[in-house]
Amino acid sequence: MRWREIPPYARNYIIYHTFISPLLIVWYLLPMYMFMTGYSILDIGIIFTLVQVAAIPLTYLIGRAFEKIAIRKGLVLIDALDGLSSILYSLAYGVLAPLFLFLGILVDNISRYFYPLYKAAEKILYPKERLEEIFSWHMRLPELSQMVAFPILGYLFGYIIFNPHAYRIGFFLIGISSIFTIAYLYKFLPPLSKDERIEEESFIFRVDKEFRLILLMEAIDTLAWTLAPTIVLLNYIVNVLGLTFFEAMVVEAFVSAGGFFASYLSERIAPNHRFRVIGAGYILISLWALIMYLNPPFILVVVAYFISRFGDTLMFPFYFSWLFEKIPKDRASGLFAALSSYDKVIGLFSPAIAGFLATIYPTLPYIMSLFMFILAALLMVIYSRLRPLYY
Repeated sequence: MRWREIPPYARNYIIYHTFISPLLIVWYLLPMYMFMTGYSILDIGIIFTLVQVAAIPLTYLIGRAFEKIAIRKGLVLIDALDGLSSILYSLAYGVLAPLFLFLGILVDNISRYFYPLYKAAEKILYPKERLEEIFSWHMRLPELSQMVAFPILGYLFGYIIFNPHAYRIGFFLIGISSIFTIAYLYKFLPPLSKDERIEEESFIFRVDKEFRLILLMEAIDTLAWTLAPTIVLLNYIVNVLGLTFFEAMVVEAFVSAGGFFASYLSERIAPNHRFRVIGAGYILISLWALIMYLNPPFILVVVAYFISRFGDTLMFPFYFSWLFEKIPKDRASGLFAALSSYDKVIGLFSPAIAGFLATIYPTLPYIMSLFMFILAALLMVIYSRLRPLYY
């Protein structure tokens, strides 16, 4: 699918994600800042878990509210909250540092409870006839943006201004950038109000056998990823291998490269191979977890993370088009919010567990992820063979 064939508002939405993707470096700067200021990986894991517990009831209520409120307002609120959380991180200094860190992480978590609105917006903006192809563009351009920006920012914060004061300035600048992204949303996206979510044809939502399989896959996938979060990678690169934030961002650049190249392959695969592709993606991600568990040198860390994103991006369009087929437009925000709440409950204590496992052995969290991803791959391979018998 060519870029000009994508509907204008869908193109604007993809460009928006391309703009904001480099700003996600704050997710890596924060644990790095905490390492620099004396926190251990166990401390960070416990703090992240406590914040998740404090914020867990909000997701479903938010999603239900936005079944009647224009989704664009929710996207604006995400950017506003993300900006506020970064500004709070910039104030984490002296005796009040723990308070501002906790508040910043809490605000960031509240922001993430609105993330189901992204899926709801995509459900409305992306034409269902060519979802897999549009999702390939949706993944490709933001990955390219990160592939270029992360090494530059990593070198800046890894070698040139590698101190807590500079990191706080970085948090502040990232925080105020939300002013520009909010302006873009109002200028280039439609309101995405309730009237724009009416289906062209009747659509009855059912929790059937296939949707129950989706719920099982969501649980396995959530546990697998949250048991080996960013803090585990940063701890391994910085505290075990003795490298810097720059090397961590080199890894992330190769992660984005994996997604970039996989997006070209995924759009050339016919939709009828959906479940085989999802299974293949999980097999590749399992290989990542296995390599990381074996305490690899830096070059193999780069290779492993490239493989993980290649597999994840390869299956992404097929998994989400499968999910989108099961959810009507007019109930998208509420149902995606319910799924997000479900995912967060599943992974509620994972940061603390990951931090604890990493204190025993730095790459131990990856073996837990390995078992989960192997299970997910087996389920998809089995289902791809059995589904024709029932449908």
